[in-house]
Amino acid sequence: MGVFVIAEAGVNHNGSLELAFKLIDAAARAGADAVKFQTFRADKVASSFAEKAEYQRHTTDADVSHLDMLRHLELSLDTYARLKAYAEDKGLIFMSTPFDIESARFLRDLGMEIFKISSGDITNYFLLKEIASYGKKVLLSTGMSTLGEVEAALELLLSSGLTREDLLLLHCTTEYPSPYECVNLLAMQTMRRAFGVEVGYSDHTMGVEVAIAAVALGAGVLEKHFTLDRDLPGPDHKASLEPDELEQMVEAIRNVERALGDGIKRPAECELKNIVVARRSLFAARDISKGEPLSTENVIALRPGTGLSPMLWPKIEGKRAVRDFKRGQPIEFFS
Repeated sequence: MGVFVIAEAGVNHNGSLELAFKLIDAAARAGADAVKFQTFRADKVASSFAEKAEYQRHTTDADVSHLDMLRHLELSLDTYARLKAYAEDKGLIFMSTPFDIESARFLRDLGMEIFKISSGDITNYFLLKEIASYGKKVLLSTGMSTLGEVEAALELLLSSGLTREDLLLLHCTTEYPSPYECVNLLAMQTMRRAFGVEVGYSDHTMGVEVAIAAVALGAGVLEKHFTLDRDLPGPDHKASLEPDELEQMVEAIRNVERALGDGIKRPAECELKNIVVARRSLFAARDISKGEPLSTENVIALRPGTGLSPMLWPKIEGKRAVRDFKRGQPIEFFS
C-alpha cells in the first residue's frame, strides 16, 4: 500500500453541511485516500475558562470566546452519517477526529474504522483508553509532545487493547501555520526507531514542500488541512491548502512515492539501453605495434562501452599487443 493521504477538512465547513459536501468533492477530485472532519460537543471539550490560541485570536472574532467558537463549528451528530455515505460514494474513506468520549462512541457505532487522536489529547487518559478499547487502527498525533509523553500515551494504548500493528504516530507541529524552523521533520524517524511503530506526518506548514519531504523520509500517512477558500472566516482556513494546491500535493506525493522504489540498487529498466552509450571501453590512444606493451601512454578509455571495461586495466597493463592497432581502434587482444 502506498502513502495514505488524508485531506483534513476539519472544521473548515464553518458549521455548514453544504460546505462540508463541497469539501468532500474537492478531496475526491484531488485524489486523496480519505477525507477527515472533527466531531465534538463543545461543552465536552472546553470550559468557560478556556482561552483561544494565538492563531485563533487572529482568525476569528475577538469578542467570541473559545467555547462559543467551538459551538459555532459543531455539526449535529445526524449529519455525519450523511457525510460518511457521501464520502464513500466518492471513493473516499470517511474519518473524523473525536474530541470527547460521546463523539468517539458515536463514530464507532457509525462504523468508522480508523481513529485519529489529536495532539491536544495525547495526555487525555480517558479518551485514549476509550478509543483503544475499540480495537481499531489508531493514528496518534504527537504535536507539542516530548518523546516521554509519546511513550506514555503509547503504553496506555497498548495496555488498553491495541497492538503495535494497530498504531501509527503522526509527527506534528501544533502551530497554524507552522514555521519551517519549528517542523523538526527528522523527529518522525526518531519515533520510528524509538518505538518500532509506523510513522506519518500531519502538516500545518504553508505550501506542500514539507509534506512531500515527509513522504521522502518514509511517512506512511500524510495529513494536510484544506479549504475551499483561505479567505473564509474561521480558525483554520488561513493555514490550509486550496483545492488546486491539494491536488498538486497529492500528485507530487504519488510521484515521490513511485520514485522511492524498492531500495535495491540495480540498473533501472529504463536505463539499460544507455549502459553501452555512457560507459567506456579500452581503445588505442595512438598507433600500437604488435608486441608493444600496453600502458597509459597508448591506451585510453572511450565511449562506447561495448568492449573491454577499463576496470580490467590492472590485469591488462603491461600485456603485449598481439597485433597492430590503429589509433581509435578498440583493444581486444593481448597476451
